[in-house]
Parts: sequence; structure tokens; C-alpha cells
Amino acid sequence: MATAVKAGRFSRGWISPIRRIDAVSERPGLLMRQISCLFGVLIWCVSLPLTVGAEGFGPFPVRNFQALDQLVLAMPGERAAVLKKGDFDVRLEVANTASIARDQEEQADVTMKFETVRAGLFLRYGLTDRLEIGVEVPGYHRYRGFMEEPILGVERGTTGISPARKALRETAYAFNITNGGRTLFQGAKGATGLGDISFYGKYQLLKETSTLPALSFRVGVKAPTGETDQVFGSGHPDAGIGLALDKTLATNWILYANLNGVFPTGRIAGLDLQPVMSGLVAVEYLWTDNFSITAQFDYYSPPFHGTGTRVLDKGVTESVIGVSYRILPSLLWQVYGVENLDFITGSAADFTIATLFTYRMRS
Repeated sequence: MATAVKAGRFSRGWISPIRRIDAVSERPGLLMRQISCLFGVLIWCVSLPLTVGAEGFGPFPVRNFQALDQLVLAMPGERAAVLKKGDFDVRLEVANTASIARDQEEQADVTMKFETVRAGLFLRYGLTDRLEIGVEVPGYHRYRGFMEEPILGVERGTTGISPARKALRETAYAFNITNGGRTLFQGAKGATGLGDISFYGKYQLLKETSTLPALSFRVGVKAPTGETDQVFGSGHPDAGIGLALDKTLATNWILYANLNGVFPTGRIAGLDLQPVMSGLVAVEYLWTDNFSITAQFDYYSPPFHGTGTRVLDKGVTESVIGVSYRILPSLLWQVYGVENLDFITGSAADFTIATLFTYRMRS
């Protein structure tokens, strides 16, 4: 049985005099090269002549897959373009996330080593040519996982095995977070349950022209339907707003950007929450009309603060790369991977691999 036990409020300005972080993997060399390549491509694209006409598949609908941060409302990656009036989308996404952290502080103790399968059913409908609405129903399964050996192979061949993975090498499964001897989060292996259902709306403010980008305003609301005793829901509603931007940079090159703010309510396991900022920048290259490659950078600020552990108190920076393939005129298949970057260490999920299918019924 997983539990989220309420605890008192923690001091906000406290800094441990003895900090030992054996937290999430540190692979700066490889990851810095990845993000440098991404921004290099972006700068090169911006210097090219601007055109209009290419239709991309949009950024990947990535969210913060960190097991505790995703208890609050997510504003996943979105394009600015909306569905045409009467069009209906059905999207099924399955993501597998490896989480590992070992953080021992005077104030807090974190031991996490598990993988989570997140399956999401996302439905969207075009109310008008400028307005669409959507709903997402997620489910979770937490287990030992299968990605440890592949991750170890990559780490051995690049920057070495991470401190957290070394410390927990003989541990098959762990999920326990305490503060001052009080248990905040504890999860059992094999837990399965419903997550918080989210509702979304998107209104397109600007249509793309040769000089102007497409621009949309987004809203989101989360209902507390998730199983809190399994750490799959927060037990409180959240709300969010955001902007989405698309711009064709050159033939077959498209730039995407998102900026969001989320406002959680209540407390989680007795912890105070704060507003969350998130954003992404993505570049998509259309290899053909039916196939594209996308590179993406995401940032998320933390919903928690003052807990005494970097796993909860720090933000998340991640890189994403993947492909999109239109199997049929109305069926899109996408695959992407998410890797934590070491601009901020000790707070992100280790690695996520995801696949999704989107079927569009046209009016």
C-alpha cells in the first residue's frame, strides 16, 4: 500500500550544512553536446528566409514525468494551430519512466528506484475554426522496470555510472521519502491506479502569415480523481494558463514554443505548494510530408519548496528527440525519448521513452 502522510510545514530558507547528493544521473558531456546541437540548429534556422506552407506535427506532448512533480496539473507540449471545426482527435500515449535518486540530508532522506508506466487517453474536438477543447484520462503502473541494464550500458560508455545508481545497485525497488523521521511518500511495487483527469481549452489568437507566427492561448483544469493513497493524485484541483507559438522558419523547418503557468491548490502530503512555470522550445524538420524529426528542450519549475531535498525543491531541465510518421492520412504515430540535463541536478526523472498514436476523424 502506498501512502502520502501529512507533515508539518518546513522552513523555507533552511540550507543543510552537510549536503550529500547521490541524486539523479549526471552526464554533462554527452547532454551538453545534445543541447548545443539543438540551439545550433535553431540559430541556423532563424537565419534562413521565412516562408509559409509547411504543415508540421507539432512538439511532442511531453510533461514533467518526475513521479512527484506530475501530481500537479501538466500543460504538455502543444502546437498553436487548432483543430478545424467538427474535427475530432483520439490520442493514446504510453510512456515508461525510470526514476532513481539517493539524497541523504539532515532534514530529509530520499530513496527512489522504480519505473512508472503512464498511459493516457486524450480526446480533442474543434468547436470552431479557432477554438478546441480536450480531456485527458491517465492511468499509472509502478514497478521494478526493465531499463536499468540499457541505462547502465549507456553510462558505462559515456560519463560513468551515476552516484545514485552505484548506491542503489543492489536495490531492486525503492520508493520512500521522509522528513524529520516522518514519512511523506511511500509507494509499493506493483501499484496501479487512475490519475487526475485534466480538461483543456485552446483559442487561436493569430493565424500564421509570412511575417507573424501562429499564436494561441491555452487553459487547463485538473480534477482530483487520482488515487492519492497510491501517490497517483494530489487530492486537489489545479488550474493553468499558457501560450503556444508556431512559426515556419524555412522550407520544411518549423519552430514551436510554449510558456505556461500552473496554480496548484491545497497541500500534498502536508507540503506547501507554489505556482509552477514551464516552457519548451522545439524545432521540427519535415523530411517528407509524412515523416519528421523533432528536437525539443523543456524546463519546469518545482511545485514544492523548503523540503530540504533537491529531489523536490529544484526545477527540471530536459532534452527530447523523436520522430513522427503519418501511417495513414488520419493516423499519426510518434516515438520520443526524454533525457534529463545537468543544468539542474538531482531533481528530474532519469529517462523516459514514449510512443503515441493519434487518429483524426474529420468533419
